[in-house]
Amino acid sequence: MTARIFAIGPVVSRQLGKVAGAAVAVLLSAACAAPATSPASPASASGNSKTPAPSNSHTTMPSTSPAPALTPRQLAGERVVYSYSGLTPPQSLLDRISAGEAAGVIFFKDNISSPAQITSVIQRLENANAASPVRMPLLLMTDQEGGQVRRMPGEPTLSAKQIGQSADPKAAAAAAGTGAGQNLAGVGMNVNLGPVLDVYRSKGDFADQYGRSYSADPAVVSSLSSEFITAQQAAGVAAAAKHFPGLGPASAGHNTDYEPVTLDVPLSTLRSVDETPYPAAIRAGVKLIMVSWATYPALDPGRPAGLSPAVVRQELRQHLGFTGVTVTDALEARALDQFGGTGQRAVSAAVAGMDLILCSGHEVSQGDDAVDALAKAYESGQLDRADFTAAADRVAALRGSRS
Repeated sequence: MTARIFAIGPVVSRQLGKVAGAAVAVLLSAACAAPATSPASPASASGNSKTPAPSNSHTTMPSTSPAPALTPRQLAGERVVYSYSGLTPPQSLLDRISAGEAAGVIFFKDNISSPAQITSVIQRLENANAASPVRMPLLLMTDQEGGQVRRMPGEPTLSAKQIGQSADPKAAAAAAGTGAGQNLAGVGMNVNLGPVLDVYRSKGDFADQYGRSYSADPAVVSSLSSEFITAQQAAGVAAAAKHFPGLGPASAGHNTDYEPVTLDVPLSTLRSVDETPYPAAIRAGVKLIMVSWATYPALDPGRPAGLSPAVVRQELRQHLGFTGVTVTDALEARALDQFGGTGQRAVSAAVAGMDLILCSGHEVSQGDDAVDALAKAYESGQLDRADFTAAADRVAALRGSRS
């Protein structure tokens, strides 16, 4: 959430070429033949699904697939983004990548000293990935929103607010998207966790205090964020619109990184103001949507958005029709303190419908804990296998499209 200044199912194959299609086939084939349970776990609202028998430790692939088998840990790894501390990725991370147990890596400022340095790091990660049985590019991402929120030096130098206040906002938004895409692609990254689609309410509130919101007018946010998305993705870097359904109502002191945040906004306002930019982003072809950790009583009074099937499966997937990749905000956020440790949070996010789990705590062990928990929940039947594989399918399509 913070700037840290320091229709469910396999829908992707029709959108991609042969490389992604083959990758998707691998993950689709990883589903066990046992009957699927409902998408919700026993802890969810339905609570009446039967648990299928655990899967075998390895799942055999068709002879025509690029890889002969995916273990449950590899399938779980398709849903986890790792992070690390410092300028050099540890051997443990390289090992996870080589084993096919990581979907990607997120980079922060402490991982980057210069474009040349991070380019060299990314080459090491790609070399490790060359040995992986999951034969798809890694998702290599950062937050390059613009203005104060940049992990890399260079473009985009303007913040979203500065773009919104410029003489030609649409041209400025497109230029920023192109700049972000070219900057990240130039060092080997292929996903930008931006732009921010939050519609701020008043000067200095959470979305406005670092210039992260384009405007207090949802129509302006819709227009400018779509320009940014289109331009950035044309430059070869996938965009992640955030933070659904919107952090615009949050005050300056509301930060899910540090505490639970409840945004008690009527559903009519959420849909007419905060969610307004998302249909435009979806029409622009945005590849990912990040869901916030705030709680929205109008949608689900008991769970943060990223842990809520009502928000992810119903509001984002069914109501808005998004078929791309959903990604959590930072899994270590203090807003989730009452929802267990890393493993429990990862499983709860998967139950809610989140595809990618963002383990951004700068520790490889955090990603390992998420993979362990997801693999066990998959094997035990706590997580519906067909639903699990559909999520991995969407991630595989995104990874395949990055080649």
